[in-house]
Amino acid sequence: MQSWASKGVEILYLTSRRKPEEIQEIQNVLKKYKFPHGQLLSRRKNELYKDIVERIIPDVFVEDDCESIGGIDKIIITHVKPKVKKKIKSILIKEFDGIDYLPDKTSELMKL
Repeated sequence: MQSWASKGVEILYLTSRRKPEEIQEIQNVLKKYKFPHGQLLSRRKNELYKDIVERIIPDVFVEDDCESIGGIDKIIITHVKPKVKKKIKSILIKEFDGIDYLPDKTSELMKL
């Protein structure tokens, strides 16, 4: 992620937390472990994760496969409107495996 950020890629984070103090805790963790600067997004009242993705329409959306909580039915991109989904490069990673294996070059990332 540091490599992407150094190339000017805007990085956004999405948290499951909703309470302001919990969101701040996540922000503190990102800072403590030196994650690249980026906006931390959270769901508003009555908002679903897919609503956020449909609102921001990221070029690339990386999420885990949600295996421990139900798999494909819990994956956010599964629920994004098809018209929006086709504008997004979705990358699923194995839950708890991390993203260190993803390429540093964004052009290679888009080919995954």
